[in-house]
Amino acid sequence: MIPKLHYERTECASYRRVFKSLDRAFFVVAAITIVAVMTDGFLGREAQAASPDQTQPGRFGRMFQNLPPFAPPSDIVRAALMELGKPGGLIDARDDLGAGPTALIADPLLSLNNPNNPAHTAGTTFMGQFLDHDMTFDPASPLGQPTRPETAPNVRSPFFDLDSVYGDGPDGSPTLYDPNDRIKFRIESGGLFEDLPRDENNTAIIADPRNDEHMIIAGLHAAFLLFHNKAVDLVRSQNPSISNEDAFREARRLTTWHYQWMILHEFLPLFVGQPMVSDILANGRKYYTPYKDQAFIPVEFQTGTRFGHSMVRPSYRANLAGDSGQPFFGMIFDPSQEGKPDPNDLRGGARAMRRFIGWQTFFDFGDGALKPNKKIDTKISTPLFNVPLQAIPDGNPPTSLAQRNLLRHLNWQLPSGQAIARQMGAPVLSRKDLAELRNIHPSFDVSTPLWYYILKEAELMEDGLHLGQVGGRIVGEVIIGLLQTDPNSYVNVQPHWQPTLPTRTGNPDDFHMTDFLTFAGVDPASRGQ
Repeated sequence: MIPKLHYERTECASYRRVFKSLDRAFFVVAAITIVAVMTDGFLGREAQAASPDQTQPGRFGRMFQNLPPFAPPSDIVRAALMELGKPGGLIDARDDLGAGPTALIADPLLSLNNPNNPAHTAGTTFMGQFLDHDMTFDPASPLGQPTRPETAPNVRSPFFDLDSVYGDGPDGSPTLYDPNDRIKFRIESGGLFEDLPRDENNTAIIADPRNDEHMIIAGLHAAFLLFHNKAVDLVRSQNPSISNEDAFREARRLTTWHYQWMILHEFLPLFVGQPMVSDILANGRKYYTPYKDQAFIPVEFQTGTRFGHSMVRPSYRANLAGDSGQPFFGMIFDPSQEGKPDPNDLRGGARAMRRFIGWQTFFDFGDGALKPNKKIDTKISTPLFNVPLQAIPDGNPPTSLAQRNLLRHLNWQLPSGQAIARQMGAPVLSRKDLAELRNIHPSFDVSTPLWYYILKEAELMEDGLHLGQVGGRIVGEVIIGLLQTDPNSYVNVQPHWQPTLPTRTGNPDDFHMTDFLTFAGVDPASRGQ
């Protein structure tokens, strides 16, 4: 059984109070970590390496046990990472925010330093974020402080089992479910269309509060709630005498297996390229090899999955006609909107008529309204360098996502991108490829922080359309490995299973996110849009 999480039982708490409670819950782990840092100083690879039986589902672990850290956790290295990830720095795309959210979408001249990705829809980013929230959450490791992965708790199940949506089920997390039909989720509407259930402070009553960081991830979470509820209706219609317990179990299976199908057949190929997916499936995993099939989240993957930050646009069209009949355009985050009941940006934690997602902007319904992602490269959209504290799990600075990503390399003492590439036998980026880093730190062009290396590899070797060999291998092997080691996934229970719900083409193999949203009833046609 998934352990009951504190925030699932405190639905009326604010984000900050919720995460302070989590910090207290993991005080012992944090204290042990801090003491280890104070007494040992630099934790070498031998001190940090976990024995195989330590990489348990409730902890993090490593894919590459014997590679040295990219750099020592010194003040000089820490300052260099902060410099690399600072607002206005090397990674900042320096978007012209003064042009406004509409122009940043419509005017291609404003995207010259932050190019669009024609291979990805705008929603691909946020499905990646949803997947990340479903399998990993580290609330306790002090940012930028060396931490043994095997001591760091992952309070999410390391599977794609939607525990971020279902919590502990109707018995363990009753506040998530409809009191009038306890095997269905609560769903509300504070505007034109659906919204997450909220308390009097507009705090979302959901199993993982990170799924209300902004409107798009909140809209995805709401779509999953509605999909499950429709699955309950379908199961009951097919078997009127079925018990509530069995109906819930079958509806959850339908929801989870269709979700897993999309991960493997739609989204993973977009992240890493279909050739990489096909190679892993055909020839097996080489580097993600859980001991006795005990799935865990590798720290290389936990850091590498943040490649999605490079795909985020500075602004989005949330919907086509929700703003008094006009499209609602907004920055993903805008610090000037802090504290407003109906902010003009797309942050979460607010409720108003216009605050819903029109999915034709984010996924291809064939109506010409689709918008693209940004490329996977070393330029990050400017709003992500000043994220609202309410969208940061621990509620503390730095507010630059780039700085936070880079400091995690010190948390885990990750190996360099070059070291991993050599171990894989993949092409290694040259010093010339990474020459821009020399002024940041004299060793970063030969021993590069993994996150930056993965972005640069995608930029140079794949034109930013998907990850390269190092990033793609890490992400692809772990995602496929989690599906293969989950005893309840369709990959294990029924390997030749195909989706059973309707598709736009009539072919079960063609089940995509547009079909998922249509079944949930949040597609444009269901809304008359």
